[in-house]
Amino acid sequence: MSSALVQAGFVLGDADTDVPGLRVIEVPAGALVSWTASDRFTSLARDQARRAGSDDSMRVLVQAAVAGLLTQRGHTVTEAPQEGDLVVLADVVAPDRGDG
Repeated sequence: MSSALVQAGFVLGDADTDVPGLRVIEVPAGALVSWTASDRFTSLARDQARRAGSDDSMRVLVQAAVAGLLTQRGHTVTEAPQEGDLVVLADVVAPDRGDG
């Protein structure tokens, strides 16, 4: 799953820091995918939100892109209780073999 995200151009950050990027963390349900935007991206998102009239349009786009990619790869993806995070269910989470 992680390699599919990297191949698609997403940057994976370290789970223990606030380094911008996606994080994949093992949870009881499967894997939690969360996203921390860089300061520069956050600034761009604010500018876009003012023009679009929505505070979270960029976050929604990132969430949709990640969910779409993982779903295409055969994963079952649901929204996490925290807004913007996704859960990839354990019944389809397999060890990352580097093929997707």
